[in-house]
Amino acid sequence: MLASLISEAEKIVFFTGAGISTESGIADFRSPGGIWSQMKPIQFQDFMADEATRREDWRRRFYFQSQFDQAQPNEGHAAIARVMNGPKGAMLITQNIDGLHQRSGIADDRIIEIHGNGTRAACLDCETPMSLQESARHIEVRDQAPRCEECGGLVKAQVISFGQPMPQDKMIASVKAAMSCDLFVVIGSSLVVRPASDLPLVAQQAGARLAIINREATPHDSIADLVIHESITHIFLRAGL
Repeated sequence: MLASLISEAEKIVFFTGAGISTESGIADFRSPGGIWSQMKPIQFQDFMADEATRREDWRRRFYFQSQFDQAQPNEGHAAIARVMNGPKGAMLITQNIDGLHQRSGIADDRIIEIHGNGTRAACLDCETPMSLQESARHIEVRDQAPRCEECGGLVKAQVISFGQPMPQDKMIASVKAAMSCDLFVVIGSSLVVRPASDLPLVAQQAGARLAIINREATPHDSIADLVIHESITHIFLRAGL
């Protein structure tokens, strides 16, 4: 059924959440037993206000990056990349920050990262980029959280932290993509984090068919055209995509 929906569609939006990354060995942040149940999230206002908090945020960032580096894109990532790089019009919206979609072969300009990207950093003031490696060297040499070489502003990993405003440009782009597709495929998202969880509704109300692939039930299962509660990797292998 999933293969048929994708075959029949002309313009597809894939929407991925933590579930696709957990199958590559990356721990979930929000689920019971996940990372946020083991450590308190750092609030954006605390990062801005306190040097010790910034240093702790960077310590966590380097730890998480070590996990990302060890992980490999799985068959779910690969299948999405094959569809995205094929003849159909397709766009990817992701809640994930691990960069695995890029490593699976999808170009940056085809991905809308609504929660940011943990593999990169930039100045919060002038947006000048700084790699995580440069950030680590800055901390080691100067013994302080990294500052922008251009304007002196605070540098932060490009992840949307708790209390930090969602990027309006990416949310607008996501809504436009949802409204213009004829198939919206949710993969590995519990669909409980707003405003991202509203995107399937936007797509369906604009006339798109809705498929939801997630191990657990979601609040939108009852309105979907297809619901599958199984391993993402197994589903895509079976579908032959």
